Amino acid sequence: MNLKSHFVTIAKYNAWANARLYKMARELPNEAYRKNVGAYFGSLQGTLNHILTADRIWMRRITGTGEHPDKLNAIAFEDLPSLQAAREAEDDRILQFIEGLTEAELNQELSYHTLDGAAHRQPLGEILSHFFNHQTHHRGQAHAILTILGVAEPVSLDLLMMFREAKGS
Repeated sequence: MNLKSHFVTIAKYNAWANARLYKMARELPNEAYRKNVGAYFGSLQGTLNHILTADRIWMRRITGTGEHPDKLNAIAFEDLPSLQAAREAEDDRILQFIEGLTEAELNQELSYHTLDGAAHRQPLGEILSHFFNHQTHHRGQAHAILTILGVAEPVSLDLLMMFREAKGS
């Protein structure tokens, strides 16, 4: 598997895992969705908004296009349906971007600035590795929040589950 096909797979996984996570979130009462449970971004609402915010910040750095807040704890969308619609659109944007890349582009260095203004330069492949790993990290926190909120068995977000579903096994 080459690097591009790896990232295409991970972009598809990203959308698959987000869809599963949002399905579980929709089953919660609104007050539970907003409840501060002491997680890093407080609530499931805060955590899901952070994942979208960080994705938009990175996509802006990578592509030069797209809107994003200027802080990592921004609540871009107060209500879950609007946040989910934005999440689905961003996941489509991410997948389309990844599918359009070449192997050579994954090795090209990208210059960017963090929110504090620090300048950095790294190969796009390294940035994308961080980008997708960051999402997985915070989806894990969201999964734990669901458990804290009383969801007895949150559905698995394991990559192997996506592969098994694709095979029909």
